[in-house]
Amino acid sequence: MNNRFNATSVLLRWLLALFGVYATYNPSGYSYYHWILRDEGLVSLRVLVGIALAIFYVIYLRATFRSLGTIGMALATALFGSAAWLLSQWRILDLDVPRQQTMVSLAVSASVLGIGMSWSAIRYRISGQYDSEDVGAEPLV
Repeated sequence: MNNRFNATSVLLRWLLALFGVYATYNPSGYSYYHWILRDEGLVSLRVLVGIALAIFYVIYLRATFRSLGTIGMALATALFGSAAWLLSQWRILDLDVPRQQTMVSLAVSASVLGIGMSWSAIRYRISGQYDSEDVGAEPLV
């Protein structure tokens, strides 16, 4: 088994979090939320997709809470939020536009989830310390 953890691993986890968050809701009108409101398509398919999204959130939120904790999640949110604020002050983002506020809020949420999924491995790479759940497992190289 390949236990290599690198920047690509973090990027893939973040992209999956971004996909899941934006698939659930986004202001474009193409999301699970909007699909449910339109009442289109097979009910069984909407239920299946809803359950898949619920599984996604259970996995991502559980891993994020376990690796970052409440304080870590607050700090990660503050870090990504302040980065968005800086981009706004540099006039890269216009946070006076409600649609951009929503998109940035969703991106911040996805970024916290993506980092939460990766944090245990990042912490191991930085400090060499395992999480208690990892004791006895093969080391991440």
